[in-house]
Amino acid sequence: MWARVVEFMLACWLSISPFVFRYPDEATFFWANDLTCSSLIAIFALISYRISLRKMHLCNLLIAFYLIALSYFLQSSPYYEALQNYMVLGILLLMISIIPTHADKPPKPWQDYYK
Repeated sequence: MWARVVEFMLACWLSISPFVFRYPDEATFFWANDLTCSSLIAIFALISYRISLRKMHLCNLLIAFYLIALSYFLQSSPYYEALQNYMVLGILLLMISIIPTHADKPPKPWQDYYK
C-alpha cells in the first residue's frame, strides 16, 4: 500500500515541478507533459486500490519508460532541469511501480491457511 502513496507523491511532485523549476511560457510541451503524466500516474496509483483493478499500477511502468526515453531523446533541449527531473522520476517510478499494492501482507494462500 505504501508504494501507491509514494507514486501519488511523485505525481504531485511532477505536477508542481513546472513552478519549482520555473519553466518559461514558451515551453508548453513540458508544461503539458508534466501535467498529463502526473495526472496519469496519480490515477493509476489510486485506481489500483480497487480489488478488481489491483494490477493497474503497472501502467506506471509505461509512463516511467516514456519519461526516461523523453529525457534521452531530447538531450539537445535547453530545458535541462525538466529532462533531469524526468530521468530521476522515471527511474524512481520503475523501482516503485513493480511493488505490489499489498506488499506488506502475506500472500493470499498463506492468509487462507492461517484463517
